[in-house]
Amino acid sequence: MKCENCTKKECSKKQKNDDSQSASVDALSSNDGFEEKNEFYALANAKILLSDCLACDNCMTSEEGARVFQQNQKELFRILNLNKKCDTSKHKVLAVSICPQSLPYFAAKFNLSVNDAARRLCGFLKSLGVHYVFDTTIAADFSILESQREFVQRYQRRNQEEHALPMFASACPGWIRYAERVLTNLVTSHICTAKSPQQIMGSLVKGYFARQQNLSPDKIFHVIVAPCYDKKLEALREDFYTALYNSQEVDCVLTSGEIVQIMEQKNVSMKDMAEVAVDSLFGEIKEGDVVRHDGKRSDGYLEHIFKHAAKELFGMDVKEITYKALKNKDFQEVTLEKDGETVLRFAAAYGFRNIQNLVLKLKKGKFLYHFVEVLACPGGCLNGKGQAQTEDGKPDKALLNQMEEVYAAIPVRLPETNVHVQKMYQDWLEGMDSRKAQETLHTKYSAVNQTASGLDIKW
Repeated sequence: MKCENCTKKECSKKQKNDDSQSASVDALSSNDGFEEKNEFYALANAKILLSDCLACDNCMTSEEGARVFQQNQKELFRILNLNKKCDTSKHKVLAVSICPQSLPYFAAKFNLSVNDAARRLCGFLKSLGVHYVFDTTIAADFSILESQREFVQRYQRRNQEEHALPMFASACPGWIRYAERVLTNLVTSHICTAKSPQQIMGSLVKGYFARQQNLSPDKIFHVIVAPCYDKKLEALREDFYTALYNSQEVDCVLTSGEIVQIMEQKNVSMKDMAEVAVDSLFGEIKEGDVVRHDGKRSDGYLEHIFKHAAKELFGMDVKEITYKALKNKDFQEVTLEKDGETVLRFAAAYGFRNIQNLVLKLKKGKFLYHFVEVLACPGGCLNGKGQAQTEDGKPDKALLNQMEEVYAAIPVRLPETNVHVQKMYQDWLEGMDSRKAQETLHTKYSAVNQTASGLDIKW
């Protein structure tokens, strides 16, 4: 099997099931009572091509394909139209959560400051009929804090447990899907169990926020705006489904580019939209200026975990981190020295070429790293396939450079300083070490049987 470096054809399994998937989608749409056309009938169904899908190992089942097809702009407008019907029993509270790596795309594309872009995007979504617009940074706060704690615990158990180290980051769904379905037991026990920011945001919206609003989780339709298509597959995971309410934590994922398609369909620009403050999960409180975490092109797991581990394990305050580029700019190393000895060795590996090199080292027993921040996209999350692409599907390098400048200029806020997070740990999660915190903020990753050998794939 080959990836997008060799072909732009659709995944072979998706091609075989294309007709049956389309039929399934039509049936599902009909069952939902959304037969009439509206002004958005021209919007395309969600399709994942090899040039988009980062976990391209023929791993999408027919059922998954049908459900991914539903995760598009038409599904958003199906809910908006249902909310206009007289039958209020079918109405949904529509909440949209925006990933921080999507905002620089809107800012750069429309030549706005990142704060203006956030408020105008909120204004646009609310003009469509969305009730709440959230920023997922708070979910990343939880994910980073839980990942920090888990790394320290794993490091302290490293001599007692074979699979304690290395620890791999768990925030990238393309990497997770590849690990579970191709690399299997070689890697899965090393993956951090903290949920990704997307899925923690799902827990916050369908759990904490629903309770605050006195709503059943199934009465909320939760949309994520994200940089990449793999987030659509992540939202379908069985462990992110609540059977009691027949409700996914995230109901639909739209890429940043798909939001721009809606704007183009409506013939509007972000610059034309009114500025509306982004909502928070805490009643009438609104979000202030946009903030981010350490890390130039991602949520900064490496930097936060490195600094936390240096302090907790070795009593060292690390203010600045120095990256050492190895084979390429997407494979970098960070080390901590104490008394002439290297006590921590971290790496950032972006793109599947670098990921595969790391996996080969792990297989050969030559793996030197304690922690690796793994991201499927070369260049990190800002370079997600759902944004910053030219019309022919290639990276828009000029736009990406602008996005990186915008993102780097956003002020950094440490997760530990978020007073709302600390309060929620106590009031909602019953403490950081509680069973509820573990169940809400963590999951398990395990091998899924696949016929293809992932190490035969030529990235």
